[in-house]
Amino acid sequence: MADPRTDAAFLTRNAAAAQPAGALAERMAVAEREGRPLRVKLGIDPTAPDVHLGHVVVLQKLREFQDLGHRVVLIIGDYTARVGDPSGRSATRPVLTTEDIDRNARTYQDQALRVLRDEPELLEIRRNGEWLDMGMDAFLTLARIPKVAQLLERDDFAKRYAGGVTISLLEFVYPLLQGYDSVAIEADVEIGGTDQTFNLYFGRDVQRAEGRPEQSVITMPLLVGTDGEKKMSKSLGNHIGITEPAEEIFGRTMRIPDELIASWTDLLGVDLGGAAADDPRARKRALARALCDRFAGQGEGDRAQEAFDRLFKDRAIPDDVAEHVVADSGEVHLPAVIASAFGVSRSEGRRAITQGGVRIDGEPWPQDVLDAEASELHGSVLQLGKRRFARLVAGQTA
Repeated sequence: MADPRTDAAFLTRNAAAAQPAGALAERMAVAEREGRPLRVKLGIDPTAPDVHLGHVVVLQKLREFQDLGHRVVLIIGDYTARVGDPSGRSATRPVLTTEDIDRNARTYQDQALRVLRDEPELLEIRRNGEWLDMGMDAFLTLARIPKVAQLLERDDFAKRYAGGVTISLLEFVYPLLQGYDSVAIEADVEIGGTDQTFNLYFGRDVQRAEGRPEQSVITMPLLVGTDGEKKMSKSLGNHIGITEPAEEIFGRTMRIPDELIASWTDLLGVDLGGAAADDPRARKRALARALCDRFAGQGEGDRAQEAFDRLFKDRAIPDDVAEHVVADSGEVHLPAVIASAFGVSRSEGRRAITQGGVRIDGEPWPQDVLDAEASELHGSVLQLGKRRFARLVAGQTA
């Protein structure tokens, strides 16, 4: 028979918080007495189509619950996505169309299954439109639960209110709807990042108001992106997508600061094998290989490492090249990219191109070409002269 205290200690070992204290072990003990697995909830709003390593942190935690025999309920927030989660936002989120939401939901679900076990007894996938498409009477009953003062205590709302920044009434409704998800699927546990703390705890309030047992809450640390400074985000260009080619996964992992190796290994559930603890480069290479094997296919790690070595060693390109964000799509003016990446003028960038002083991935850039498709540059190493390098990554530029 499993020991709830031992399992709870394992499941919360790398969490930012697991509250209330002892609640997870208690919920596990109750489920065991009732002869059932825990119901572990993760809600995802399909506001973007791609899963990156930052998302994998919470998905990995769900997988650990599955490996212990518990049932994960992955909620695709097709209804809450129409509202827009205000967590960590300084302004109202843009409205998505129904078509965008459906398309993103399908893609996200397919990619999440690269981490989760797709077994009927261990995974349940739901859309919260099943229960949130409710009548007005039901909604008004639900709307009596939160107090405006309670919502304004929320840090992001408080800052926006104090600064005179608009807060939509729908944004006040968001945590209420997410909380009702926990009622609808009878959640024992809810998992999210630390930026979801308010919403997760609010779910307990809604469950209590509905006369249901309150869920245990587990918050996971936010994965710091490849820039070593901010949380991983596609908009910042510091992300690694799990569907990217192995060479891209390997190369971008090799550029993370050494101090991130331990947290990435811990939060992403990676075994570095025999990599020496006092050899950051060996540990980073082991991490990069493991991520390639996991998301691109077994054996892809070794292949990507060989390609990386050919490019960076044979062409004398450093393997710790700083990253520079270029537009997600469209045409970019290369002299402007050179200027912003290396702190020179656009005219100097143009002159370097026309004189043959610019290379991409070690190959000379054509002297008569000043513009390029952004997608062709993503992941490439831009070289100015002999000693200045920048790795170009996709993101939202200013």
